[in-house]
Amino acid sequence: MDFVWSPWRYRYVSTADAEGECIFCVAPQRSDEEALILYRGESNFIIMNLFPYTAGHLMIAPYEHRASLADAPKAITDQMMDLAKWSVKVLDRVYRPHGFNVGMNLGRAAGAGVEEHFHLHVVPRWFGDANFTTVIGETRVLPEDLRTTYGKLKVEFDRGYPDEKTS
Repeated sequence: MDFVWSPWRYRYVSTADAEGECIFCVAPQRSDEEALILYRGESNFIIMNLFPYTAGHLMIAPYEHRASLADAPKAITDQMMDLAKWSVKVLDRVYRPHGFNVGMNLGRAAGAGVEEHFHLHVVPRWFGDANFTTVIGETRVLPEDLRTTYGKLKVEFDRGYPDEKTS
């Protein structure tokens, strides 16, 4: 079996909650631009990942601070999945990726950087986006900075959530 290591993530995973504040609880208290929030829904919000795997890597998190997906109210998880579907559509329109990773890391053993507040990752993927620079050089190469990505996506999310008839 081969392993691909991503040691550049260790610093984030090992210190994510060192400040004592939950990033997903603090972010909604800030302005959209400051926190890189793309959309605020009734139960969840969409936010850019500060440590992206690829350009456009975003997350959907509930406002309510909770670790357990299994115990989350249906309204939260239903809206989370609807926002994931919408996010895929927006990312596809803006970036034309070859595919997507959509998922959660629940618990530290599963790789959760913020295990006390569950959240869903939506990561656009392209063929060759994990090249030798990432694997051997321990360096992520992103084609644009976070603020540029945020600007492109924010315009699309600001157009408004599609109603159920069109989603």
